[in-house]
Amino acid sequence: MFTGIISDIGEVVSTEPNAGGKRIVMRVPWKDLPAGASVACNGVCMTAAEVKDGTMMVQASSETLTCTTLGEWRSGFRVNLERPMKIGDELGGHLVYGHVDATVKVVERWDQNEETRLFFETTPMYSRFISSKGSVSIDGVSLTVNKVQGPYFWITVIPYTRDHTTLHQLDVGGRANMEVDRLARMLARLMTDRTL
Repeated sequence: MFTGIISDIGEVVSTEPNAGGKRIVMRVPWKDLPAGASVACNGVCMTAAEVKDGTMMVQASSETLTCTTLGEWRSGFRVNLERPMKIGDELGGHLVYGHVDATVKVVERWDQNEETRLFFETTPMYSRFISSKGSVSIDGVSLTVNKVQGPYFWITVIPYTRDHTTLHQLDVGGRANMEVDRLARMLARLMTDRTL
């Protein structure tokens, strides 16, 4: 489980197809990362299958490639990284599971007074879980939703977040990984499924 507070930026070194999925090698800043550890990579919980010489290799399944942007990653692509929180750690963002629901498309971007406002389009299936002043994870970053209007919602990226994550790379037409607030999803399920 993660918090959506990005600690580091990694960089894709290489990618190659692998049994219907994809092997991705990334440069990471940690010396103490053990093989088998979980790492959130742009919001996707991945297993560090191999760790050596300042890199980790992860294996993305066909399902992961379908639901996320990992299929688009190429050498040089920069990635938001977060290691899992430990019991007793400060929960600075919100509970992020690393289970990406879908990708969202950037439909508009405003840069003004050092802030960046990103407007996203999603589908009705997921927009119902997003609420104004609620939380959402975009490429692994815990963010507060400014407003929701139909399938559209927008967030504001403050200078600190812009400078310490890869959100500044997002531009109109680009896609990002989104995980909706799990509490909102469970509440919606409880409200509609009376058999639970």
